[in-house]
Amino acid sequence: MPHFRRLLLLGLAVALLLRAGAEERERNVWPFWVAQADVATDEVTSWHSMGPLVFKKPAPATDVDESKTISGVRPFWVAWRDGNGEIRNATVLYPLWFYRGDRDAYQWSIFNLINHSRYRAGVTPAGDKIRDNHFDLWPIYFSRDTGSPESSYHAVFPIYGRVPSRFFKDEVEWVLFPFYFHTVKKDTANTWTPWPFVRVTTGGEHGFALWPLFGFSTRPGESRQQYYLWPLIYNSHSKLSQPVPSVQQGFLPFYTRQTSAQVRSENFLWPFFGYTDRSAPYRYHEQRYFWPFLVQGRGEDHYVNRWGPFYTHSNIKGFDKKWYLWPFVRHAEWQDGPLIQERDQFLYFLYRAQKQRSATNPNLPIAAKRNFWPLLSTWSNGAGRRQVEFPSPLEVFFPDNERVRESWTPLFALYRYDQRAPGRVRHEFLWGAITYRKTPDRREFHVGPLFSTEKTPGHRRIAIGNGLVGLRRDEGRWRLFWFDFPSKQAKMNASPSR
Repeated sequence: MPHFRRLLLLGLAVALLLRAGAEERERNVWPFWVAQADVATDEVTSWHSMGPLVFKKPAPATDVDESKTISGVRPFWVAWRDGNGEIRNATVLYPLWFYRGDRDAYQWSIFNLINHSRYRAGVTPAGDKIRDNHFDLWPIYFSRDTGSPESSYHAVFPIYGRVPSRFFKDEVEWVLFPFYFHTVKKDTANTWTPWPFVRVTTGGEHGFALWPLFGFSTRPGESRQQYYLWPLIYNSHSKLSQPVPSVQQGFLPFYTRQTSAQVRSENFLWPFFGYTDRSAPYRYHEQRYFWPFLVQGRGEDHYVNRWGPFYTHSNIKGFDKKWYLWPFVRHAEWQDGPLIQERDQFLYFLYRAQKQRSATNPNLPIAAKRNFWPLLSTWSNGAGRRQVEFPSPLEVFFPDNERVRESWTPLFALYRYDQRAPGRVRHEFLWGAITYRKTPDRREFHVGPLFSTEKTPGHRRIAIGNGLVGLRRDEGRWRLFWFDFPSKQAKMNASPSR
């Protein structure tokens, strides 16, 4: 099913309206094959076999990887292909293994623990990008090959490694970790022998620590930090070159204080009682009577009124949130670009509803998605496109995960309802064993290959055995037929009259 964030845009898109108008007919040989074919051309647009396991269908029109088709054997293998048949995305028992690629590079991962990425042969990176190839086996082996010894590395943890520009540091090095561990960031180096107990700081800062007993570091004229019996006692000063330095002090759990040119905050019996006064970059005052239950805060673009767990209302920079009898009922509203989002929840995931509407034009459709875990999920773009799925145990936990939606969600969907436009609906039970389709010009009902009915203007058809024998009505008369299968009938309809 389409991503919820795109439902409103899909509802407004001309392409969707054109697609919704396309007439389809069904070929049902359940459980071996259930297909949707274009009435005019008899071209199969999507199909699935062995229930939901084997399938092929068009990719969503707004697919970010420009994929055109999705196919596979759920949940073992699912692939997204572009118009040339090249695989752009693929999964094996997701999240066990996934692949993503384009014309220039590709990457794959096994459970996000074994990761590999590289540029394709003959590809030169654009701009100032570096042609680098990565391979990691977390947390044992890390490697990068850029063609330059300064930025390439092969590291084995905990034996030896020197890793530049990674792990949020300019350089990380270890030898028989934790006996030796060394990091560099900007002009400061920290060395632990062993980690985390003995630390020496050199460079722009200098200091020493015997964790957790005590530690200090100083950057002359800029900052100094001290702690004793970490994390109970600490004293930190920064921005010493400014008229009012920033100070953080604490003697946990009895007292903490933070002061600067813009903020003054104190806590007594941390973290339960205290206050915060802020003058910049926005004005805000907060009083904590018994954190996190009783909190009052007022300021510019900041409002907190918390009487937990009974009632909480906060508005932080336009993100408006309310709790009633936490954690039972939650309501949130915020603006996300051109859209206003609303979300209601009961016990986080037992019930979850989200709505989208235009922030500038109230006359545009309102998109909505609702989850009644684990029973039901519903989608609506507000412009006539609706979908319902039963049961739906995964969608509430992975609302924007296309890989979960294609690999796992259909395995649970005993019933699906799809309305492409008002008056154009399809019901599906047991992965196509029983289906019913209704459009302004056609009605179809199938019980696998055993029994089917079809009605169009001036034509009716009742078949047993998918056309082995049946009745057909044309021009007001019923006729008996046999061996009149859907493929034969489709070819007759598609043939030009003579």
